Amino acid sequence: MQYMLLIHGDEAAQLSDAELSARTQAYMAYSTALQESGALVAGDRLHPTSAATTVRVRGGQTLTTDGPFAETKEQLVGYYIIEAETLDDALGWAERIPGAVDGSIEVRPVFDMAAMEAGA
Repeated sequence: MQYMLLIHGDEAAQLSDAELSARTQAYMAYSTALQESGALVAGDRLHPTSAATTVRVRGGQTLTTDGPFAETKEQLVGYYIIEAETLDDALGWAERIPGAVDGSIEVRPVFDMAAMEAGA
């Protein structure tokens, strides 16, 4: 089963050059471990919320707003999509994400549309 690991953190956090370098190296090591295990499907860091646009359709009208839909203390800063046999396996990968130490990781199963369409 595929799981999406949504990485939430404070994009305004000020890291020193040394902290940023250490965090980057930790993410590179984590990504390598995921890839070598065969669990990695996809993953990327996202641009800041200032680059986001939210789209809504209300009453047939399309409305766009700069930034995310809601103000929060933590923003979606990146994600991984992984293959894991169980939720516990996915949670094990989630707790190893470097951003978990000062942010949060949301783990959600990816809906398998192909299986649904096939009647599984």
